[in-house]
Amino acid sequence: MMAITATNLTATDFVAEVRGITLDDVDKEGVRRRLQYLWLKHQVLVFRELETDDANEKRLAGLSRVFGELEIHSRGEYLSPNAPELLYVSNVKVGDRSVGVLGDGEAGWHTDQTYRPTPALGSLLAAAIIPETGGDTSFADMYRAYEALPASLQKRIDGLKAAHSYEHFNKQYSEPANAQQRKSGTDQIHPLVRVHPITGRKALYVTKNVCPYILGVEPAQSAALLEELYERSFRPEFVYRHRWTVGDGLLWDNACVMHRRESFDPNQTRLMKRTTIRPPEDLAVPF
Repeated sequence: MMAITATNLTATDFVAEVRGITLDDVDKEGVRRRLQYLWLKHQVLVFRELETDDANEKRLAGLSRVFGELEIHSRGEYLSPNAPELLYVSNVKVGDRSVGVLGDGEAGWHTDQTYRPTPALGSLLAAAIIPETGGDTSFADMYRAYEALPASLQKRIDGLKAAHSYEHFNKQYSEPANAQQRKSGTDQIHPLVRVHPITGRKALYVTKNVCPYILGVEPAQSAALLEELYERSFRPEFVYRHRWTVGDGLLWDNACVMHRRESFDPNQTRLMKRTTIRPPEDLAVPF
């Protein structure tokens, strides 16, 4: 096994490309500890040349499992038949049936599962088939977005909470929740500022794409504040845009990272495979 290296892809430690591992290495304790450390230092890790074909889906899930237990997503119709921990994100159709979620349209800024009381710890998204152009995924650094806020604005939002609505997001970018998702709940209340359960750093944890309003704030003021935080969160200095190559896998920390997907030509094919990493119960609730 080669030495594991991490090279910054941004001016800060936000995104790093990891080299020196294969899917065969992830069961080694030293490799696991090194990767876990790198994920805390860098909030997004980029892996290259992963085997993302159907025959290697269980091994791909094994890479995600380095960072926590994996969830079987509630959209059962879009799960891999080989490794149910993998959710297909795709515009492919077989007859009238969609193979995956999200299709070919834009998916606006969000972080995963904030409509749940204990959101996902992280996600790994791997590229199996990509279009010739479009479909890029961008990631925003919510640590540095918060740290760059004026002190007066930091003080203003301290202690405020916002409603997070899965359907609010779906109406803009996706399809309605299914019966299982509605049963487990599609709305939740979380603080505007989340303290990372391991690093202790503060991060913005709100976006108008998911949050229809801020609790205890007049509607017009709520909308204006959401707009201001949105504008400040996604400035170029906080954003990394990834142009995919087949075999790329990107792992991000949902406690301090938001992401979005560009639209692409519906006549092109895109097939991505995503895992959802669950947090330990004692680190699960945003605070």
